[in-house]
Amino acid sequence: MSFPWAKEYKPQAPFMKWMDERLPVPRLVYNAVGAGYPVPRNLNYFWNFGFMALACLVIQIVTGIILAMHYASNSAMAFDSVEHIMRDVNWGWLMRYGHSNGAAAFFMVIYIHIFRGFYYSSYKAPREMVWLLGVVIFLLMMATAFMGYVLPWGQMSFWGAKVITGLFGAIPIVGEPLQIWLLGGFAPDNAALNRFFSLHYLLPFVIVGVVVLHIWALHIPGSSNPTGVEVKTESDTVPFYPYFIGKDGWTLGAFLLAYSALVFFGPDLLGHPDNYIEANPMSTPAHIVPEWYFWPFYAILRAFTVDFFFIPAKLMGVLAMFGSILVWFFLPWLDKSPVRSGSYRPLFRKFFWYGLIPAMAVLFYCGGAPAEEPFVVLSQIASFYYFAHFLIILPIVSLIERPEPLPYSITEAVLGEDENAKLGAGA
Repeated sequence: MSFPWAKEYKPQAPFMKWMDERLPVPRLVYNAVGAGYPVPRNLNYFWNFGFMALACLVIQIVTGIILAMHYASNSAMAFDSVEHIMRDVNWGWLMRYGHSNGAAAFFMVIYIHIFRGFYYSSYKAPREMVWLLGVVIFLLMMATAFMGYVLPWGQMSFWGAKVITGLFGAIPIVGEPLQIWLLGGFAPDNAALNRFFSLHYLLPFVIVGVVVLHIWALHIPGSSNPTGVEVKTESDTVPFYPYFIGKDGWTLGAFLLAYSALVFFGPDLLGHPDNYIEANPMSTPAHIVPEWYFWPFYAILRAFTVDFFFIPAKLMGVLAMFGSILVWFFLPWLDKSPVRSGSYRPLFRKFFWYGLIPAMAVLFYCGGAPAEEPFVVLSQIASFYYFAHFLIILPIVSLIERPEPLPYSITEAVLGEDENAKLGAGA
């Protein structure tokens, strides 16, 4: 967004002047994350998770490139190559644990980032494209994480790949040929492992490209804020540098401390012990479960246990699982309330904190639990509420609720009444 009061980049050194005329990268950085980019002064710590997500992406790419130098994408050698990395490669154990736990940290940060978007309605105009690109990033992350989980070629890797790719078999007519085409055979084997490794290596760079578009789309309208009130005057903003660079740096340091504690003191805390057993197609694990960040969608998949007229239960589960994410694409048009922030929407706030959050918590828990009672019934109830929240409750609430009075400006919300802003608007 172009602010009249934004500081203009003026290079002083001769070399920087020469560079600015021919390849204005310093100007681009200055306007993107420097003093040339004013941001709302009232951003709370929930707005720091985007920066942390970017740091996680960098960690994943760096550790992934190093691991790829030593990994063998062959079904006869993959498991042993991971053991070789852990035991024989200098600092290989750190790269492997940093990468596997980095994925968990990445999803943890992204989930908080998404739920901040839900609560503060970051998907509303004029930031629809920012939100849509964010959902695309999440889908790419899920595909990348799934294929990465297959690469160690342990028991859970093999059977997870078999179960997830088997979902395509539920699609009428084209399902089974599509499944065989994806795997390169009738079951996960050498062809599937090679394909998953290639795509797992490629997709993070695709994510980088979409992240660039995501940030670019963000800079056109500017950042949202906890009040949902748009920027009106210079007093509503502060330069991104040094204020929010410092704030992001502090939270990044705290995040890296927690991440390091996980890597060094609990590297297997979020993993599954069966994945330290080499893949064996003749031995099915007692309980096949994906990584924790897939649990809510896995719970939705398993919630459908009865055929619905001519639609098989398995197909209904597959459609619901993908639909649970695809519904996010339509949020800018499902939520018609003129007020963005949940802090000023009392009815929305109740359904969010006492409905959506508990439903997601139940789905997270049931997705990692065995497919038996009472977890199946709990999954069905939570799945029903999840879809009802977005497709029924949110549109109705946005039409009938009476929002609380909004502050006139961001400055007023922070410091009290802003007479200068009102005089400027009146002029």
